[in-house]
Amino acid sequence: MAEQTPLQHLAEQYRVGTTFKGWDGAPRTVSDDTLVSVLTALGVDCATDDDIAASLRAAERAPWARTLPAAVVVRQGDPTTVPVNVPSGAAPSLRIELEDGTELPLTVGSPQTGDADGISRFAVDLPPDLPLGWHSLVASVGSAETSCALVVTPRRLSTADRLTRTWGLMAQLYSVRSEASWGIGDLDDLARLAEISAAKGAGFVLINPLHAAQPKPPVEASPYLPSTRRFFNPIYLRVENVAEFGGLSGAEAETVRNLAAGFKAANHNAEVIDRDPSYAAKLQALELIFAVGRTPEREEAFQRFREEAGPGLENFALWSALAETLPEGAAEWEDPEYLEAQRVRLGSRIEFHAWLQWLCDEQLETAQRAAAAAGMNLGIMHDLAVGVHPAGADAWTLRDVLASGISVGAPPDMFNQQGQDWAQPPWHPERLAESGYAPYRDMLRTILRHAGGIRIDHILGLFRLWWIPQGSSPGNGAYVYYDHEALIGILALEAERAGAVVVGEDLGVFEPGVQEYLAERGVLGTSILWFEYDDEEPRPAEQYRTACLTTVTTHDLPPSAGYLAGRHVELRERLGLLGRPVEEEKEADREAQEQVLSLVRSTTGTRPATVQETVEAMHTFIATTPSVLLGVALTDAVGEERTQNQPGTTAEQYPNWQVPLAGPDGVVLVEDLAELARFESLVRSIQP
Repeated sequence: MAEQTPLQHLAEQYRVGTTFKGWDGAPRTVSDDTLVSVLTALGVDCATDDDIAASLRAAERAPWARTLPAAVVVRQGDPTTVPVNVPSGAAPSLRIELEDGTELPLTVGSPQTGDADGISRFAVDLPPDLPLGWHSLVASVGSAETSCALVVTPRRLSTADRLTRTWGLMAQLYSVRSEASWGIGDLDDLARLAEISAAKGAGFVLINPLHAAQPKPPVEASPYLPSTRRFFNPIYLRVENVAEFGGLSGAEAETVRNLAAGFKAANHNAEVIDRDPSYAAKLQALELIFAVGRTPEREEAFQRFREEAGPGLENFALWSALAETLPEGAAEWEDPEYLEAQRVRLGSRIEFHAWLQWLCDEQLETAQRAAAAAGMNLGIMHDLAVGVHPAGADAWTLRDVLASGISVGAPPDMFNQQGQDWAQPPWHPERLAESGYAPYRDMLRTILRHAGGIRIDHILGLFRLWWIPQGSSPGNGAYVYYDHEALIGILALEAERAGAVVVGEDLGVFEPGVQEYLAERGVLGTSILWFEYDDEEPRPAEQYRTACLTTVTTHDLPPSAGYLAGRHVELRERLGLLGRPVEEEKEADREAQEQVLSLVRSTTGTRPATVQETVEAMHTFIATTPSVLLGVALTDAVGEERTQNQPGTTAEQYPNWQVPLAGPDGVVLVEDLAELARFESLVRSIQP
């Protein structure tokens, strides 16, 4: 094995991987150019040999340079010792400030070690019985005081342990429309979908991320490339359900009704969903309603919502107001005096955008209540995207804790043989810790506020993310490792407090022990029928994981009918995404399908003769697994063939995230689902 270079040694000091295994298992070495770019994005000087040597010395010195760690995240009940560094001869005093205001003094013994720069280190033991929550650890040396976040997390998230086996729908909400929709599915449609599926025995509805996009058209179609992951997209509001709608004048109400009527035809368009006209019309209507004003009780509730959401909401609303007119990249975005002046000048517009978030919160609460009242044991399960748009709200408001000059993605794999670049700035590991993980916590709290569960897209990103230097191809990246103990622990804490289950999308290339670690922490995994293999053979049903959401398909593949027809191969060949001749790809796909279908037939004792029967047999198969959650794609329930998303493509290549819910006979509306024979038959297959 070749001796490690100083640059590689420096990279490892900052938890940047210098090698990785490809999807084929072969080892690969990260190039020096990539390491330099990634380290530079982390704020590490490494342009020259002298820079590398100096940065290595700084890395060795770093653990002694701060009084307290950037943050301390512990499991409840675990013995924990915290290093405290002070000038030699000084005697620190320490205390814990609990989130309820209680102060706990800590015992400080003699210094354990020292260094050549005159720093002494004390090892301070934390009490093992600290309550769950967000506390502070405070160190005093003379008149100087230093503090850091002290987060006590559950040893194990208990919500999944209380689950009884259930199935649920997986739906792209924007595609699920009713006669009353404005050309795009909304939160009232979600409530109706929950009620209809609950009547058939479903326990949850898993939906696409509802994160906010741009504040006005044109808007990004992908729910996985949002402006922010903390706040919601007002495009999903049902305008007529806003309480203040009743306060419109007759002429104003007629204007709103006419706007809604203009989308009757769009609701029946089976080809494509056009978000921009829908959002423009909704904003026009919502501005009329906003001008009505609120009753004293409603105003009090709104102001309470703003106060509880805090500066995060105000900054998001400021960004939204600015982004309506200020061009992306304009110098004013970085001018503090200009921004403060705009915060005053745009006060009404800031209030409007905060009000939209309040409405989203109200309608999400209504949808979750409807799901629970209909008998769902979980209700609405939200989805958390991996990252955000590089020119969006989070990229601006959270720029201090995000890395620049870098995007995240995935190295080449068998389904995306050129790799993927998701064009999203990642968390900066050290800066996020120095923030006490507050941005991460606040994001989780907002999403979990009215949720029975949350799916974490690419949960492996809480362990490591594939960083791609700007201007490089997706294959020329490197893994950057995160403090997964902190990130998973905080996720467990916030989910425990919300009473929500967590499903981690743990597909793809991951390191040994990751799935076992997630299971230990009470996080459910994900299994997709087509991807479950053991020693190159499809995994038998009885060997699937119990603590898991098991499904036949996923939104990154065609629905089952389309997959059986090989639509994914045809599409990738047409778009130039294959790494081998198309006939080889088709033959390999046919062989892989037959392996799985042979197991399905032998396990279920069926001999399906039609596509629909085959789809139902696959769902019967997953129903024989021990998995506690079973997911049914709504597209499978209506007989759709088109995929919602082809990874690695642009809107010009394929209408990702713009495909309406439709079946062989055309558009399927929410009202149609209750009596849809295909849906009823598929439900019987998964709950015989």
